[in-house]
Amino acid sequence: MQASKRLLAALALTVLGSTAQAADEVVVYSSRIDELIKPVFDAYTAKTGVKVKFITDKEAPLMQRIKAEGQNATADLLLTVDAGNLWQAEQMGILQPFTSPVIDANIPSQYRSSTHSWTGLSLRARTIAYSTDRVKPEELTTYEALADKQWEGRLCLRTAKKVYNQSLTATLIETHGADASEKILKGWVNNLSTDVFSDDIAVLEAINAGQCDVGIVNTYYYGRLHKDNPDLAVRLFWPNQSDRGVHVNLSGIGLTQYAPHPDAAKALVEWMTGPEAQAIFAGTNQEFPANPKVAPSEEVASWGAFKADTIPVEVAGRRQAEAIRMMDRAGWN
Repeated sequence: MQASKRLLAALALTVLGSTAQAADEVVVYSSRIDELIKPVFDAYTAKTGVKVKFITDKEAPLMQRIKAEGQNATADLLLTVDAGNLWQAEQMGILQPFTSPVIDANIPSQYRSSTHSWTGLSLRARTIAYSTDRVKPEELTTYEALADKQWEGRLCLRTAKKVYNQSLTATLIETHGADASEKILKGWVNNLSTDVFSDDIAVLEAINAGQCDVGIVNTYYYGRLHKDNPDLAVRLFWPNQSDRGVHVNLSGIGLTQYAPHPDAAKALVEWMTGPEAQAIFAGTNQEFPANPKVAPSEEVASWGAFKADTIPVEVAGRRQAEAIRMMDRAGWN
């Protein structure tokens, strides 16, 4: 039923794309779930009168749809998660570069495309989660150290098929090179307490239940679970604080190659990087604002400050194929 609704919505938007769209609307293809982005778009419409229509689906079908539509484009913007996906969209030729002093002032360069094809909107750290019952935080140091003998039979991981782990691996390769990174991955796989999980919530629940003691997760999953269960016996640890810092990735947005309303779309993106929209993102999504001038939510702030890795996030895309091959060789499935 949900797929049928998406298809009908897509067909309706195609009809829109084949005729002149209203000048006071923007169409967004989004891989983020509706409830995470609707408050932002509703606020923009209330402020400007510009309607924001959006269709949600997985990132791959959305990118293929934009590619297939070509010059008969419906979507003005592509909104998705992970710099690896945005980099892939850029390589497919479905995004166009655009410069904006507003965006440049709002979002640090490491969270923007070097070709100006996309910008980050919200941030998430992929960090270590640990059991408060069985692990002391002083036992933890770095991502790399989770490959040590100390953690044998104590580690939980999400599947390597998810882009979040591919991006983390890409930054390991960028930092350590191929040989050292593959050794780290093999150490992680050797230390697994059980088969890999399909999502981060399952990793956190496994730690809480005693199935494993440590794992690697995106922070917003922890925020959602902790909000529902304040007694969760799991906490976050910020690794690599004495060297490169915590791996940070993002959700981001790009202007499609044949956007019907590029000026209106640019105006929306500029607003989404500003204080009002960033505060909504922070409060709704349990994520960090990409704009450093905007404070995180009270829940997110309670996790404590950390030093973030300064590697440009587009490295996640550039090294993605290499990372996938390496994960496969290491036995991370």
